[in-house]
Amino acid sequence: MGLFDKLRGELIDIIEWTDPTNNTMVYRFNRLDNEIKMGAKLTVREGQMAAFVNKGQLADVFQPGMYTLQTDNMPILSTLMGWKYGFHSPFKAEVYFISTRQFTDLKWGTKHPITLRDPEFGPVRLRAFGTYAVRVSDAGKFIRQIVGTDGHFTTEEVTDQLRNMIISRFADIVGESKIPVLDLAANYDELGQFITGKIDPEFADYGIDVTKMLVENISLPEEVEKALDKRASMGVIGDLHKYTQFQTANAMEEAAKNPGGMAAGGMGMGMGFAMANQMGSAMGAGQAAQSQQAPAAPPPLPQKNPFYLAINGQQHGPFEMEALKPYLQNGQLTRDTLVWCQGMANWTPASQVGDLASLFGSTPPPLPPQ
Repeated sequence: MGLFDKLRGELIDIIEWTDPTNNTMVYRFNRLDNEIKMGAKLTVREGQMAAFVNKGQLADVFQPGMYTLQTDNMPILSTLMGWKYGFHSPFKAEVYFISTRQFTDLKWGTKHPITLRDPEFGPVRLRAFGTYAVRVSDAGKFIRQIVGTDGHFTTEEVTDQLRNMIISRFADIVGESKIPVLDLAANYDELGQFITGKIDPEFADYGIDVTKMLVENISLPEEVEKALDKRASMGVIGDLHKYTQFQTANAMEEAAKNPGGMAAGGMGMGMGFAMANQMGSAMGAGQAAQSQQAPAAPPPLPQKNPFYLAINGQQHGPFEMEALKPYLQNGQLTRDTLVWCQGMANWTPASQVGDLASLFGSTPPPLPPQ
């Protein structure tokens, strides 16, 4: 190897990164002890940013594009290294490539149940999980706050911290929302939006944007779900007496299909009838006891339909009979006032409505004209 080849091998003239993974957020360009050649080509692909770091201090950040490294497009690094009058020799600096694409299908979930107070069930414990997506929005802030000197930073190294922030805000939002447990499933989208609004400023402190937040499931403890299943089953059954009759009829039909087991079937049918009779007797006795304990109450008095009045061309009401008396006394309700109630086809003068005729019985008719 000649001297020229040796010098060329010690200098880096092409800087680029092709990401073969789907979880790498930051990659430090591997140059070992080689120096970067002034005038080297820097290629930053779409979905990437490149940051130069000098002695642990962040310098210039490059957006997607192809660059020829010169002092004029590295102003911060030139200042840090004291290149006041131009510089053409090789130099040393750390180059970090930051992936700015979206990292999707990141998981979050509660490690332990969250205890909340539900208006219907009282104190309950909930578990929840879902997915979210993030992307790096500020490369400098992300390197300073999260990455540090890590040469190969992946999503797994930051998801624990992000998940804890999400769960904390989730518990706070669900507790403040006062949404009943049985209605949470209808508000998954809204919860995801609220959580995003809460955590987005905190993620921004790390140079990260939350692009999507999904709540996939909120579940109750197993014993509570079993109790809800039983409650739903009782609602489906409805009338227990009719359900027992239905079960007995099914047992008789099954016994008829099995002639060889008629004896056993007859015994089973007899037991079924006995149980049905006992349950029916118990239910009948309970109803009789209730009827004996509770004195018979007369039915409610029939109520007359309320009336609407047409006063000065406007509809007023509805009014019960007692409420019409002040209108009669102040002259707003007369024999010629149009009235209507349910069951009438049209508005009719009050004097022609039988239910109102008694109101005008003690009221003298208007005086005849002079």
